Amino acid sequence: MAHQCINTRQEAFNKPKVELHVHLDGAIRLETILDVAQRRGIALPADTPVGLAPFVILQVPSTLTDFLSKFSQYMHVIAGDREAIKRVAYEFVESKAKEGVVYVEVRYSPHLLANSKVDPIPWNQEEGDLTPDEVVDLVNQGLSEGEKKLGVKARSILCCMRHQPNWSMEVVELCKKYQKNGVVAIDLAGDESQDCKACPQHREAFEEAVRSGIHRTAHAGEVGQASVVKEAVEVLKAERIGHGYHTIEDEVLYKQLLKQNMHFEVCPISSKFTGACDPDFTKHPLIRFKEDEANYSLNTDDPLILNSTLDTDYNTAQEYMGFTEDEFKRLNLNAANSSFLPEKEKGELVNHLRSAYGMVNSL
Repeated sequence: MAHQCINTRQEAFNKPKVELHVHLDGAIRLETILDVAQRRGIALPADTPVGLAPFVILQVPSTLTDFLSKFSQYMHVIAGDREAIKRVAYEFVESKAKEGVVYVEVRYSPHLLANSKVDPIPWNQEEGDLTPDEVVDLVNQGLSEGEKKLGVKARSILCCMRHQPNWSMEVVELCKKYQKNGVVAIDLAGDESQDCKACPQHREAFEEAVRSGIHRTAHAGEVGQASVVKEAVEVLKAERIGHGYHTIEDEVLYKQLLKQNMHFEVCPISSKFTGACDPDFTKHPLIRFKEDEANYSLNTDDPLILNSTLDTDYNTAQEYMGFTEDEFKRLNLNAANSSFLPEKEKGELVNHLRSAYGMVNSL
C-alpha cells in the first residue's frame, strides 16, 4: 500500500474545504467492516485491517471494472444492517471533520444498502425487512447526528444505477420524500457505456426531478467519451458533471460548458486508479480546467478503495499540477456556489469560506 502518502507531510491546503463527490459506500472504515462482520457472524478473508486491506484497496492503477469489483468484498457486511448503516453515515462525518471539510454532499444508492423491496436483492443477501426508504432515513439520522456533534454540514445525493433502470423512478420519489430532510439531489452512476436514451426509466426519473425541483448531477466522461457528458447535460439536464475528464476531447462541447459555468466534480486520485486518465498527473485534464478557470471541485470519490484522504488529492494537485493556495480558495468557493444547498444556506457557506480565507465578505 505504498501508493499514497497519508499524513506524512504538511497539508497543501489547511483551510475549510467543500466536497461534492464522495460515495458513502466507498468511504467506510476497514475497522468498521471487521467490527460489523464479527457482530453479524460474517466470514471475511482476514480479521485485521492490515490483512483485509489488500482485498478492499486497489493497489495499482487498473480499470473502472476492477475498481467497482472491490465493493463486493465488503458491501454484504454493511447492507441490510440498520445499526451499521447509521454508524457508517456518522463515521463519515467524523472523517470529514478531520479533513477540514465544512460542507459535504455524500452520495449512495439506497437500493444497494437494502434487502427488502429491491429487485434484485444486492450482494447475494437473503431477503430481509430493510427497504430503500428506511435506508435513506438511517443515513439521514447518522449524518444529522454527525452534523450536530461535529459541526460539519452534511447532505446526501441519491444514486440511480445505470445497470438497474428499474430502480430509478423510486430513487426520484425518495429524493422528493426527503427533500426537506437532508437529500439535496439525484445522481446517475455506473457503467457509462449504457445509453440513457435506451433506458427511458433514467430519463423519466430525471425529467421528474426537473419537474419537482430536485437538483441533478451525473457521472459522465469519467471513462466514457465526451458524448456521454453531452447526453447528461442535454437528456438528463444535469447541473453538475461527476468527473467529466473526457469533455475536453470535444472542444465545442467543452467551450459551451465553460460558457455555461458547468461544474465538474473532479477526483484526481480516483481518476488514476480507475484508468480514467493518464496515470501521469502532469498530463491530467484538471490542468486544462485550471488554466481555463473552469468551475470545478476536488473530491475523494471512494477513499476506502483508494486508501486516500482529501489531503491526498490536494497534495497531488499542488505537487504535480502547479496548484496554488489562491487556486484552492477559488475552487472551494466555486464548489460552495455550485452546491445543491438552498440559496440562503449557500450564501452563508460562501461567506463562511470567504471569511476563513481572509477575503472581504460579499454574496
